[in-house]
Parts: sequence; C-alpha cells; structure tokens
Amino acid sequence: MSRLRVAVVGVGYLGRFHAQKYAAMDDVDLVAVVDVDQGRAQEVARELGTVACTSIDHIGRPLDAASVAVPTSSHAEVAVRLLERGVAVLVEKPMASSLADARAIVEASRKTGAILQVGHLERFNPALVKLKHAISEPMFIEAHRISPYRSRGTDVDVILDIMIHDLDIILDLVPSPVASIEAVGVNVLTEGVDIANARLRFANGCIANITASRVSADVMRKIRIFQKNSYISIDFAKAKADVYTLSPDRRIEHEHYAMSESDALAAEIRSFVDAVRERTEVAVDGEAGLRAMEAALLVKEHLVVPGK
Repeated sequence: MSRLRVAVVGVGYLGRFHAQKYAAMDDVDLVAVVDVDQGRAQEVARELGTVACTSIDHIGRPLDAASVAVPTSSHAEVAVRLLERGVAVLVEKPMASSLADARAIVEASRKTGAILQVGHLERFNPALVKLKHAISEPMFIEAHRISPYRSRGTDVDVILDIMIHDLDIILDLVPSPVASIEAVGVNVLTEGVDIANARLRFANGCIANITASRVSADVMRKIRIFQKNSYISIDFAKAKADVYTLSPDRRIEHEHYAMSESDALAAEIRSFVDAVRERTEVAVDGEAGLRAMEAALLVKEHLVVPGK
C-alpha cells in the first residue's frame, strides 16, 4: 500500500511534535510543514527532511491527511478548507474558539466524507486505556488538572485550554445529559480565567467536580471515579492507577497498575493514520469534540468571577 501523504499546519510547540511523529512512521510521507512564520517552518522542515510552506495553498503535492495545530482562533479557517478538499484532518483541541466554528468544521467533514479527529490526547493515556473497561456507572467524579504558567495556549482561557481535557473524558464516561452547572474562576496572570472549578450534575445523578489551573507551582493530572462497590484513581501524569473494589465477602481489594512508558501523542497520531488508511472510525470524532466544546462553553456561561 502506498504511503499516506501528510502535512502539519502550524509547527509551533505542539505542531512540531506532530511533524516528528509523522516523520518517524514508515507508512507516512511528511509532504510539508506549514507555518506563517517562514523561519519556523524552514527550521522544522530542515530537521525532518521535508518542504517548508507559509500557506496550505503553497503545498505542491496532493494530501491525504493533515494535522492542524495553528492557534485556536484559526482552527476553523484551516480545517474547513482542508476538509472541503477531501483531506482528512486531525485538529488540535479545543477544536475551535466558538461553537459556530466547531460546527462548521463538523459540517465540512460531513459534506465531503473526509475523516475528522479531534486531538483530545488524554484519551490515549495508557492508564485510562487500561482501566476504561472497569468504569461502568460513575456516580461521583473528581478531577484535578493543574500546572505552572506557560505563555503558550493563553489565546484561550483555562477552561478551553486545560479543563476541556477532563470535560471530554467525563462526557465519554457518563452516558447522560448535563442537567446543571456551577462554576467559579479567577483571573491571575492573563486577561482570561487562569484557575477554575466547575461542578456538573448529570441527569442520571452523577456529579463531577473539576478543577483546572495554569498558575500552580506543581503539576497534577488526576481523576478519581466512584461507583457502586469500587473506587478508581488514575494519575495521567505518571500513567498509573489504583482500583479499590468490594469483594462478594465484603473485603476491600486493591490493585495497582503502573504502565510502562508510552507516547500518547504517537498513539493518537497512529490511530488517526490507521483510520484514514483503513477508512475506519476515529477514537475522538467531531461530535465528541463538539460535545466537549459545548460543555466548556456552558461552564464559561455559568462562571462566576469574584470581584467582577
């Protein structure tokens, strides 16, 4: 089978990693890297032995697929144009900066049949992959995702930048509509909210309490899931998990899982390449990305910012 022809549009911090993963795949031809910063595009192109462009219009060869890792505000502009050309797209999260833009991306995929995957990376974390089968009917979920301040990603607030990871995971685990939301947030270092807490109540009674911060001293990426007769704790940062279950004879049994080192981004891109090549369903489709966007924007809508 011929090699898949791929480009990466936007080769900043994250896009460069996308390009590196594609370049390392034997069944992929990294046709071009694209960035409005010509110097940046040329630097990454030299590193990976490909062609540098400043616009998708300048790519001189046909494409089968592309990663879109430009700033969030430009996701729709780039992704829609590629999808309209029949090019499969892996768009980084959040998939857009507005619901209208996110819906436009999904609609472009529907119209042409071009595959669309949204880059919710934590779906590929080995600890979650390992334990997902054990999560059946969560009734209380607590998630913490905190990290030190970095200038990248601040074109959106902490809800769309960081909390959306856990919103996506929780929406995938809880098969019930969101019934109500309470949220509070604080501006610390940027014009947008930098730390936020949201409490989601689902129609089936499940409660999710989510905290996200990009102004903390430490790194924490954990989720705790409570359901009948079991408690599951997943540490995304360390790819480990603990499961406590109540046995039939009323004893607490504990299993600890420590995953070997793995590359979630490589797994995500591999799944995208395989879906494009085999015309199979992607792990995180446009509808899932849209649901996460809708939940994030609902949190923003209900957000109370003290002092404002």
